[in-house]
Amino acid sequence: MARPQPYISLFFFSFLLIVSGGYSSTFTIINKCNYQVWPGMLSNAGTPQLPTTGFVLQPGESNSISFPESWSGRLWGRTLCTQDSTAGKFSCLTGDCGSSTLECSGGGAAPPATLAEFTLNGADGLDFYDVSLVDGYNLPMLITPQSGTGGNCTATGCVVDLNNACPNELKVIDSGNGENLACRSACDAFGDPEYCCSGAYATPDTCKPSSYSQFFKNACPRAYSYAYDDGTSTFTCAGADYVITFCPAPTTSQKSANGQQNPLAAHVSAGSHNTSPYFIGGFITIAVAIWQLF
Repeated sequence: MARPQPYISLFFFSFLLIVSGGYSSTFTIINKCNYQVWPGMLSNAGTPQLPTTGFVLQPGESNSISFPESWSGRLWGRTLCTQDSTAGKFSCLTGDCGSSTLECSGGGAAPPATLAEFTLNGADGLDFYDVSLVDGYNLPMLITPQSGTGGNCTATGCVVDLNNACPNELKVIDSGNGENLACRSACDAFGDPEYCCSGAYATPDTCKPSSYSQFFKNACPRAYSYAYDDGTSTFTCAGADYVITFCPAPTTSQKSANGQQNPLAAHVSAGSHNTSPYFIGGFITIAVAIWQLF
């Protein structure tokens, strides 16, 4: 009669590991733009795809998603998306992932696109995150850690609208109305190895900032501007949830750039976790295993 006790103890220990947050971080994605944004998500190679990889946010809407421990990948905003009424094909003028559907399903963002990049629970248990303009820019984005410990847990992003200020040779312009839709990277625009950090320029010693990458860096000092911009662009935190905001308010943006807490994200509930599919799956797996032991 006493034999089940070790298994019961193991069950409750595993259960406590799950509820303590070891299985996921919550990402709250907020659309502060005055237009629709269609977030897309892509897991890196070797990391399972998320249960959802694309959805729509109306202006002012938000969505909270649980990301598994040790997830690595990127998140971005698609804009000016439509669905063909005849063929049913879904496509976006910026950030399109090529899936022809709302879900990106393993497809990445076509440049130019502003990217939020994450590696959760990496070296020393830290999360590594950044906002990258290496593939160009299509809309403002801010990452704000919530309730994190360890690392620097600094807000980072590109919070200004660069589409109008973009150099003419990098602009993506709507042929219908002449609107500036996005800003290409020099690598995407010209394909020169010097801009792409490829070929003879594939090391930090040979690939240096260009006048084009400096345009992005001057406007957004904390964002990646070219491939080897690690020193001022990668940030760390531990045990955090994250708020990703499209089109943060300018006043909030300036405070974030000065290293202060982001008041835009501060009112978002840091502990408001939706039930995670990873939580449910882990709990069921352990429960079934214990049941089989009996």
